[in-house]
Amino acid sequence: MTTADPSTAGPPADRPGRPDEAAILANLGQAAFVWDIASDVMLWSPAAAAIFGDIPAEALASGAGLAALIEPERTVRAGALLGTAATAGGPVPYRIEYGVRASTATPVRWLEETGCWIAGPDGKPARVEGVVRLNNERHAREQHLVQLAQHDPLTGELNRSHLVASLAEAVEEASRFRSNLAFMLVGIDHLARVNDAFGFDVADQVIGEVARRIRARLRGGDLLGRFSGNKFGLILKDCTIDDMTVAAERFLAGIRDEVVPTKSGPVAVTASIGGVSAPRYARNADEALNRAHESLDAAKSRRRGSFAMWRPNVERDAQRRVNIRVTDEIVTALNERRIVMAFEPVVQAASRAPAFHECLVRMRQDDGELLLAPDIVPVAEKLGLIRLVDHRVLELVVAELSASPGIELSLNISPDTTMDADWWASIESLLGANPGVAERLIVEITETVAIQDLGDVRGFVNRLKNFGARIAIDDFGAGYTSFRNLRNLGVDIVKIDGAFVQNIARSADDRAFVQTLIDLARRLEIKTVAEWVQDEPSAIMLRDWGCDYIQGRLIGLASAERPWAVRAAGVTAAS
Repeated sequence: MTTADPSTAGPPADRPGRPDEAAILANLGQAAFVWDIASDVMLWSPAAAAIFGDIPAEALASGAGLAALIEPERTVRAGALLGTAATAGGPVPYRIEYGVRASTATPVRWLEETGCWIAGPDGKPARVEGVVRLNNERHAREQHLVQLAQHDPLTGELNRSHLVASLAEAVEEASRFRSNLAFMLVGIDHLARVNDAFGFDVADQVIGEVARRIRARLRGGDLLGRFSGNKFGLILKDCTIDDMTVAAERFLAGIRDEVVPTKSGPVAVTASIGGVSAPRYARNADEALNRAHESLDAAKSRRRGSFAMWRPNVERDAQRRVNIRVTDEIVTALNERRIVMAFEPVVQAASRAPAFHECLVRMRQDDGELLLAPDIVPVAEKLGLIRLVDHRVLELVVAELSASPGIELSLNISPDTTMDADWWASIESLLGANPGVAERLIVEITETVAIQDLGDVRGFVNRLKNFGARIAIDDFGAGYTSFRNLRNLGVDIVKIDGAFVQNIARSADDRAFVQTLIDLARRLEIKTVAEWVQDEPSAIMLRDWGCDYIQGRLIGLASAERPWAVRAAGVTAAS
């Protein structure tokens, strides 16, 4: 590169051209320049050739020539000069960064320019003196940091925050231009099994390969990001509802048709997809995310490896309004102590003498009506309120046992409560403060809880039995707990699921099933309770088969009345 001789520009321009200074700058990888703005002439020190590489010297001979090479914004240098006010006759410093390249076929050379400009008589920039140096490494580091901040380190795709931001922009753009947009969530099925079987490093290989397969099937302009551990988000622009179905099947087939090679061997993988059309069914990013999640859950519950699209559903929306109302009522009822108990009698099958009462939760509404457990518990479990309800029920049951020394009560707890440390703290405190109560308390857990983790449930049972309480397995027969597990758990009572009991007078299959359960439980010395006993013939059969207790419509449904209080009042009146 041929550079102009700075000495021809007069004494001020002579400064960057001094041999000692030019040599120092060259050794530092820098080049000095003087730019006369009025004539647009730029004069460079000899080191400019090394810094600008294949860019010809004539392209650098003027400010306009250099500006034409700058990326991404050609006005960056002019903006730096105009953006600073001149001081009283003195030079004004500035610093800028930009990239230059001779053509689109050559790489960008990133430069840092520092200098000062001197104002003319009109106060505007007239002359600029400065130094430029290559800044490729620093720029690469900064770009790498930007990449890390915006992209997932495992897959290289957008991370969650930038995916959501891109989705918000895409929905807004689609609304403005009245176009169609599809947002999909792709969930890898059973990734936890891969973790357990092969380890997290193999699962990471699976995640990376799934991302590559999705990426290979995207169109130009589509966006892919990793939403969470096993979920990817896809933003498909200009995509109609019909196009979405075709695209989803393309992604599903691309993921499932070939096994994923890993260092531990080939792994077969499927994925499920939930999608929503925006802005038709999602007016913003939050709605798109929520509805794509709903659709993904629907796809997984229907059939793993399938696609589900979000559509308006009147029944679902109505149920959500009910859920919101009931949730608000539950919280209010807890605060106002309107969670109450109803008591369903359990009697001895042979003598019909009272054995104990099962406590069922009720919620008294403002109008005095009671909401039953089927209206409360499912909503409370879905929305995370069940632990608060279970805490309140425990307080009520212990208070009832403490006030009435001659009774025995059972209470149901939800699956989550079995592992709730706060519930354990409460029961330890309550039973410790009320001696003699634990021996009259029965805690019922459902069979589905008992089979989730036998070790955890055994610990739960042992802790309660150490207090002196008894344990009952509720709805036995609805799940798959073996009698060997029952023996290992050490439960005291098995409550046979009423779905098998209610028709034993008319169904030979139900009779055989219930009779077998009773016989096996008796051999293991476990007491049995038959639920949903509807009629006298069923009660007689159960008694003859050796069932210990019965409950249901024949005996009496749950009531807020306390029969032991009525009996106590009668004894007092008679005396």
